[in-house]
Amino acid sequence: MNLDDGEIINLGPVEGRVLGCLLEKERTTPDNYPLTLNSVRLACNQASSRDPVVTYDEATVADALASLRQKQLIRIVHSPSNRAAKYRHVVDEVLELGREELAVLCLLLLRGPQTLGELRTRSERLAEFSSLTEVQAVLDRLAGRQPPLVRMLDRQPGQKEARVAQLLAEEVGGGASAEGGESQSTDSPSAAPVSATGVDRVSALESDLDALRGEVSELRRAVEELCSSLGVSPP
Repeated sequence: MNLDDGEIINLGPVEGRVLGCLLEKERTTPDNYPLTLNSVRLACNQASSRDPVVTYDEATVADALASLRQKQLIRIVHSPSNRAAKYRHVVDEVLELGREELAVLCLLLLRGPQTLGELRTRSERLAEFSSLTEVQAVLDRLAGRQPPLVRMLDRQPGQKEARVAQLLAEEVGGGASAEGGESQSTDSPSAAPVSATGVDRVSALESDLDALRGEVSELRRAVEELCSSLGVSPP
């Protein structure tokens, strides 16, 4: 399915966070992608690389996944070896976007408005930008679509640079969280939400641990391939 030119996608804040997580995990933890419902929830609530940090419960995330599926932005993947349904995005097909465009949208969905420099620095695991000019070129393509997917915000007092915002979903923050508390936006990627409980923090740490496990798995596979090419046994 391809989106007709001029057709608008209006996503809520939870849908935007969920979609951003699927875009991120596809690149950063490919061995664990597609994601189960619980993995999506943990990814949404993780404390790192999120602004603001949220505390969505399973029902909230499930509703967002169902809505995204209805809008044909995600699909369910069934596996004979795994009873749990898994979810993957199809944004690249629907919006006809390349890896660089998806990387920028992913960061804006997960961390809110950002400068060109922040987008370049934070996109390292998602796509490779050798210069700010390349980031700007991607933003120009996204802004030039009908309807546009990003826009440049006016520079606010005290800010050295203008920031870019995505137009695919409502921004997370400023309203009530999924558990009735207030989400807190912060420049610190590891800050906990105001409403976070001990359980919420454990869930966030579990999500970070899942991401680390994915990276270790990738490194282990790379070491095994290297040892195989050298004709030696892996350590």
